[in-house]
Amino acid sequence: MLDPKILRENPEKIRMMLKDRAVEFDLDKLIRLDKKRRELIIETDQLRKKRNDISIEISRRIKEKENVEDLVAEIKSDGHKLIELEADRDEIEKDYVRLAYTIPNLIHKSVPIGDSKTENKEIRRWGKIPQFDFKIQDHIDIVENLDLVDLERAAKVSGARFYYLKNELVRLNQALINFALDFLAEKNYSLVQPPFLIKRKSMEGAIIAEDFEDMIYKIQDKDLYLIGTSEHAIAAMHTDEIIEGKHLPMKYAGVSPCFRKEAGAHGKDQKGIFRVHQFEKVELFVFSRPEESWNEHEKMIQIVEEFYQKLEIPYKVILLSSEDMGKISAKTYDVEAWMTGQNAYREIVSCSNCLDYQARRLKIRFRDKTNEETQYLHTLNSTLVATSRVLVSIMENFQTKDGHIDIPKVLQSYTGKSII
Repeated sequence: MLDPKILRENPEKIRMMLKDRAVEFDLDKLIRLDKKRRELIIETDQLRKKRNDISIEISRRIKEKENVEDLVAEIKSDGHKLIELEADRDEIEKDYVRLAYTIPNLIHKSVPIGDSKTENKEIRRWGKIPQFDFKIQDHIDIVENLDLVDLERAAKVSGARFYYLKNELVRLNQALINFALDFLAEKNYSLVQPPFLIKRKSMEGAIIAEDFEDMIYKIQDKDLYLIGTSEHAIAAMHTDEIIEGKHLPMKYAGVSPCFRKEAGAHGKDQKGIFRVHQFEKVELFVFSRPEESWNEHEKMIQIVEEFYQKLEIPYKVILLSSEDMGKISAKTYDVEAWMTGQNAYREIVSCSNCLDYQARRLKIRFRDKTNEETQYLHTLNSTLVATSRVLVSIMENFQTKDGHIDIPKVLQSYTGKSII
C-alpha cells in the first residue's frame, strides 16, 4: 500500500510507475474515491460536532426551563442524516481500500525500465560451469537410476507435481535446511518456523491477493490458506505493533514447507522436482529503518551469494526489470544457478526490498522514544534455499562418470557421506 500523500500530492509519480511496470490500473478512480472519502470524513465529523453542540444547548435550555422541541427535532433529523453519511462513508472506504490494496509499489531509480526479455540486467557471475568427459544426465534420469525420487506413486497419491523423496536424497534435503539454518544463525538471524496456515487478512498484508488466487491453496469453509512461503507469515507476525527502534533491524530466518499451485508452468518443468506444488524453503526476512533498507538489501544478496559459493554452485545475479519484478517489490535481485542437465541458468532466489508497502498494510511501525511520532518501517525478503531446485542443481552439477553424486563438501558433515 502506498503512502496516501503521494496519491494526493504527486499522482503523476504513481502514473509513471504504472507505465514503467506496464500495469493497467484505474488511478483516476482511486483519486476520486480518496477525495470522496475525505469529504465524507469531514462532513460526518462536522455533523457529529453540530449534534454535540445541540446536545449541550438542549441541556442548557432544560436547566432554564426553555422549550427544546425545535432542537430535539433537529438533532433527530441530523441523526438520520449521520446514519446515511456513515453508511456512504463505509462503502466508499471499502471501495477505496479494495482498490488501494491492488496498486503496485514504487520503483527504485536503479531498476531498468522494460520487460524481462530485453531489460533484465546481469550484475555478476560466480563459479565455473562444470565440464564433463562423459555423457551428462539431467536430474530426472539421475533420481530414477539412484532410486531417489518416486514421481509415479506420488501422482497416484496426490496428483501431478508431487513427489516422494527417497533414501539419501531425504538426507541431502535435510542437510541443505540444517546448513542454511546454521549459516543464518551465524549471521545473527533469529530462527523462526511459522504457522503453515495463514488467514486471508494476514496474507493480504504481504501480497496483492488477487494476483495469487491461482497459486494458493485454500482450506474449504475456513478463512485459512496453506502458506506459499514463510515470508507472508513472518511479515504479518508484528501486525498492529509499534517496534522499539533499538531492536531494528530485526532479522528472521524462516523455515517452512511451501505450497503452490504453480499454474501455467509448461515444458520439461512438468517433470522431475524443479517446479512442484510442495517444497521446503529457508527464507530471510528483515524489518528495517527506512534509511537503512537499501544497505540491508545489498547485505542480503551478499549473504545469499556467500551461501551458494560455499555450496560451490555456479550462479549469476540478475537485476529484474520494471515489468518483470513482483508488484510489491521496489527492487529485486534474482539469483540463477547453473543446471548442467538443462544447460542453462535457472532462477533459485528472489531478493526484494518492499520499502514500507507491506508495513502500511499490516500497520507495523517503530519509534525511538515513547513520545516520538511513529514511522512505518521497511520490509525485505529473500529466498536463501528452496530445496527442491537446489537439489536439482547439486545432482546435475556434481554427477560422476559412474552415475553417482558427489556431495558438496560443506554438506558432508550433515549427511555423514561424501557421495550418493
